[in-house]
Amino acid sequence: MSLNLYLGIDVGSVTTKAALVDENGKFIDGYMTRTSGKPVVAVQTSLRNLLLQAKDEYKIMGVGTTGSGRNLAGALVGADIIKNEITAHAVAASTYVPGVQTILEIGGQDSKIIILRDGIVTDFAMNTVCAAGTGSFLDQQASRLNVPIQNFGEIALKSKSPARIAGRCGVFAESDLIHKQQLGYPVEDLLYGLCQALVRNYLSNLALGKDILPIVTFQGGVATNTGMVKAFEEALNTKIVVPENHQTMGAIGAALLAMENHQFNDISTKFKGWSIGEVSFNSYTNQCNGCTNNCEIITIVEGKITTPDLKNKSDNIIARWGGTCGRWDIG
Repeated sequence: MSLNLYLGIDVGSVTTKAALVDENGKFIDGYMTRTSGKPVVAVQTSLRNLLLQAKDEYKIMGVGTTGSGRNLAGALVGADIIKNEITAHAVAASTYVPGVQTILEIGGQDSKIIILRDGIVTDFAMNTVCAAGTGSFLDQQASRLNVPIQNFGEIALKSKSPARIAGRCGVFAESDLIHKQQLGYPVEDLLYGLCQALVRNYLSNLALGKDILPIVTFQGGVATNTGMVKAFEEALNTKIVVPENHQTMGAIGAALLAMENHQFNDISTKFKGWSIGEVSFNSYTNQCNGCTNNCEIITIVEGKITTPDLKNKSDNIIARWGGTCGRWDIG
């Protein structure tokens, strides 16, 4: 049996997610892998594994990309629509959690808060600077305490008297954690103290001055941590909804946007096909000396070309960005 589906890809700095939804917006399948500094490989790995997991024949009707690597992913796979993470997460949440008014999202390297009213984004904030407000911070501290990250939340929930960890800055938080560890605090109290510190950091930075109303959803990889969920519920004094596919909500949102784009505009997809997972891609960097801007130009080339002529569009150049004028544009 053949299924008409829409593909969404979310390329983040830590993980890359891919999701498939059907013509009614129902989640069909997803895949997540570490980006590991190789977004091209991560996108290809995701496509290959989605195909391996398939129980039916998949016909892709539209493709959407999001995340920090959305432009690169869009060029690789042939995206019909490329959107930022705020839009993607908002669309997914409002579709799968009717009535949602606040979205808390914490990923590996950044965090976001999105305020919705009647399904429309009215305000948002992002934090890409402070390490103390991200999942990588919890990952590093769990490693320091010799606790597997998948067991973090379970152990943290056993805390009876959580340690007060300074959460304003990642450096100070780590120093404070080491100090309290040396004082003999139980591991569970340190872990839940870290959860509370991250929540305080999040609310005092991203949520400052924002009206956080229920329904509140928690999305992103950190939402897997039950200790973080409890810490948010205590701080906000409200129930936190963690969607079933919270880790892939960005990719799901991108797929839903691709579905809306296709159904509204009735256009054929630019998707290059599942075989893109086996194609070789290379990236090249050169500096443009055409003016005082000295732009750094990134060029993506399909195939193994040792010394491509970057000015020759016939050299399988599929994407290029970085310029402030149209000199290096392709298309």
